Amino acid sequence: MNDQKDPDIMQKIEVRRKPFIVGVMGGHKAPPEILAEACRIGEAIAKRGHVLLTGGGDGVMKAASEGAFRAGGLVLAVLPSDRVRPLAGYPNEFVDIAIQTGMADARNAINAKTPHVMIAIDGGWGTISEIAHALRNDTPVIGLKSPSIDLPHGNRFTAVDTVEEALALLDRIVKVIGDQ
Repeated sequence: MNDQKDPDIMQKIEVRRKPFIVGVMGGHKAPPEILAEACRIGEAIAKRGHVLLTGGGDGVMKAASEGAFRAGGLVLAVLPSDRVRPLAGYPNEFVDIAIQTGMADARNAINAKTPHVMIAIDGGWGTISEIAHALRNDTPVIGLKSPSIDLPHGNRFTAVDTVEEALALLDRIVKVIGDQ
């Protein structure tokens, strides 16, 4: 056996970074302009090489999933139901990998603690729950037209007004995480 390493083989080995997971959370129902923004966010996440994580349902989740899917990205969803008792509309047709939890709303903790960064778009009580779980986990949250969370200390929630601001902040956060 030859202990020398073949330089041709060594040159073919490519070291790649693990992708960042970006969660997009939001409501089941949203006006068309919010859904269009969620779709743009999903597309941009995929084009940046990140994995999109959603709750796998309709509304903002479906719009973000569609944007990422159509851009060739990987769409991961943590579902409230299980395989034996599926909920209508779960997962939406743009989900690549569906994680069946059977945990109903308790799955919000998984959706919030898994991503490196969360973007909350619009939303209601479920989105507020996911924002709270993320902040408690020190996960940065970007809020685009979402319910605001005002905490006196340790706040990693940043409200933005536009998709462009959300994506610029996402890029800055990911760079900081990647440099750590």
